[in-house]
Amino acid sequence: MSFTPDEIERYARHLVLPEVGGPGQQRLKAARVLVIGAGGLGSPVIQYLAAAGIGTIGVVDDDVVSLSNLQRQVLHDETSIGTAKAASAAAAVARLNPHVAVEIHPVRLAVDNADALIEAFDIVVDGSDNFETRFLVADRAAALRRPVVTAAVGRFDGSLTVLKPFEETDGRPNPGYRDLFPKPPPEGLVPSCAEAGILGAVVGILGTLQTAEVLKLVLGIGEPLVGRLLLVDVLLMRFETISYRRRS
Repeated sequence: MSFTPDEIERYARHLVLPEVGGPGQQRLKAARVLVIGAGGLGSPVIQYLAAAGIGTIGVVDDDVVSLSNLQRQVLHDETSIGTAKAASAAAAVARLNPHVAVEIHPVRLAVDNADALIEAFDIVVDGSDNFETRFLVADRAAALRRPVVTAAVGRFDGSLTVLKPFEETDGRPNPGYRDLFPKPPPEGLVPSCAEAGILGAVVGILGTLQTAEVLKLVLGIGEPLVGRLLLVDVLLMRFETISYRRRS
């Protein structure tokens, strides 16, 4: 897989990193990453994946851009209001990096389409805003042996982990999402973003951290957050990591 002169200049700061270099940048270019949600978390994820040179980004989102999104969903702008978020995301990527292909899926991820969508990609990024989708993504990706980088955010905080329950670490099976959260909370227990509010920068922090985990997985560097949950408190600017294991 060769690079054009434009790509060589574009990715110059990657190419000088021993952990990336030419072979690593080729892996990024060959990678296919599916992003569930083009909202608060999906916005920085899609932007930084595109900037890094991920070859193909899939975007799943059935919503349209509204004015209230723009406080935190930095992928979109006022000209995108009323446009499908998936289409707006593709337009933003085209402006940022024409070497990246975007496959848009302006649908809601559901039982009847999850397998076909997930199976077509190497890695899944869960930027959804509801437990039903998070559990569906985690369950189906585990069955299809696809790693998931999943995050959740609150008013001033967030959490992040990497799911690879189909593999082992040091001879022990990795935990899955249900080892961390056995079942969804009762409906209405956790307020939505619209109900509770959110500091816009929180999704930027967590979304950028999600992207870093994706790049580590593609490049095979560092220690992904497998079996570890990163907790971020923006008010105190405190980062903590807790370990969790397979329940059975």
